[in-house]
Amino acid sequence: MKTDRFQAFSDGIFAILITILVLEFHIPDYHAGQLLPALLAQWPLFLSYAFSYFYVGTLWLFHHDYFSMLKRIDRNVNMLNLLMLFSITLLDYPMSLVADALTSGNRADMQTAFIVYDLVALFISATFYFMYAYLHHHQELKSAAVTNDFYAAIKFDPVRSVTIYGLAIVLTFWSVWLGALLLASGIIFHFFAYLRMSKQLAQSKETQKA
Repeated sequence: MKTDRFQAFSDGIFAILITILVLEFHIPDYHAGQLLPALLAQWPLFLSYAFSYFYVGTLWLFHHDYFSMLKRIDRNVNMLNLLMLFSITLLDYPMSLVADALTSGNRADMQTAFIVYDLVALFISATFYFMYAYLHHHQELKSAAVTNDFYAAIKFDPVRSVTIYGLAIVLTFWSVWLGALLLASGIIFHFFAYLRMSKQLAQSKETQKA
């Protein structure tokens, strides 16, 4: 399969997911003159949406830049990509759980919601690791402009994020808020990992030109 069809399909999934995320917003029930307090009461939904949108956006940037280095796609890459996209499309559910649990303020519910989000995030990172490992062992799929130094620089990023989310799960049993903070840190880590990967990819291409 050509990479443009591969990218177009994946971009479509990301676009649909972001659309689904925003569909969680509904006009709150309120009495006349009480719209502002009703909107402010929806802060858990706004917060969980903002983090989830940032997360999905970062994953799309990763996906776009990483797969731009491929010259062709084989069947196994397609199947791994489907698994990766499946894991990412699950994000809408824990986002809704977190928003609902934060609204209720019940500790047990918040604990459960954050752990579900951690598990989905961990699953996503694991699928990226499988893809990285497969492509590292199938160099014939990559563009000649990509060096082995590129993979060496990024190969442990999915392992690091899996570790962060695993620790967040454990920590959430002890402290919901510290666990939530570690979850947020994992999402932010992805963005900085993306910036580093993008820089490494650019350097790899420049080295090849030289």
